[in-house]
Amino acid sequence: METKLLDKAYSFRIIPNKEQEELINKNIGCVRFVFNHFLAQSKDDKYLSYSKFATQLPKLKKEYNWLREVDSISLQQSLKDLDKAFKRFFKGLAGFPKFKFKN
Repeated sequence: METKLLDKAYSFRIIPNKEQEELINKNIGCVRFVFNHFLAQSKDDKYLSYSKFATQLPKLKKEYNWLREVDSISLQQSLKDLDKAFKRFFKGLAGFPKFKFKN
């Protein structure tokens, strides 16, 4: 007799409280700021790699103290996303990276 496996899926809805919602919005805003800051720097100078930008991130945190309030991993991920966007641009797979806006 042959047995069959059934896949089950569960759906969850997460409803953050006011404090969590505020932290999420801060995270998103800081990620957008870091992405746009280093994109503007790349437009003025030439593009540097992820590792070069990652070494500049602690200096940026000292300059803007509010960047310390959010998760550092999300800020590093925004630099990885910028690096990936530039690599796709240089390969001809996408256009030049664009600035991120709140809306």
